[in-house]
Amino acid sequence: MTPTVKSGTRALGIAESYTDDGVEAESVLCGAVVRADRVIDGAAYGTCTVGGTDVTDVIRGLFSNLGREDVRLVFVAGVAPAWFNLVDLRRLADAVDRPVLSVSFESSSGLRSALKAAFSGEELDTRLAVYESLPPRRRVTVGDDTVFVRSVGISDDEAARAVRAYTPTGGRPEPLRVARLLARSGREWRDREAP
Repeated sequence: MTPTVKSGTRALGIAESYTDDGVEAESVLCGAVVRADRVIDGAAYGTCTVGGTDVTDVIRGLFSNLGREDVRLVFVAGVAPAWFNLVDLRRLADAVDRPVLSVSFESSSGLRSALKAAFSGEELDTRLAVYESLPPRRRVTVGDDTVFVRSVGISDDEAARAVRAYTPTGGRPEPLRVARLLARSGREWRDREAP
């Protein structure tokens, strides 16, 4: 199912926020529903384990809890939030029955060596299996910026058009920009309220 992106076409952006202080056990995720014309149309929060393997299920839960059948695309900020809690893009796309696009913002030689440095045994094997199942990253030019996109359920050309349609300025698609701001605010609120 490849949607045509019109001004009212809704996408769900998923981003997270945690402090890299070695103390936080959970990262705050936000799912923000944003229309292509930049209207924010809903949000939901969840948490995933820092260094865990639960983020794909948490994102699926956010999508389900929102109950938004009108969402046509799912954007995810990167594939390794919360210290290598890898997003299984194919499993997520199957679960939500929507195209899923992972957008990252920096050039990279990949995560394999970082995963091998951080994990061993079954923890490493589990993460490598997810990582190696991911589609390749494609460079997409958005105005003067470059982003890197992995996509499932949508062609590379259609994914590039979708990223551009949701990126009015700068290099960050609006659903991801909004989700990132809300995730950060949610984490800061949680941290202030914590005993």
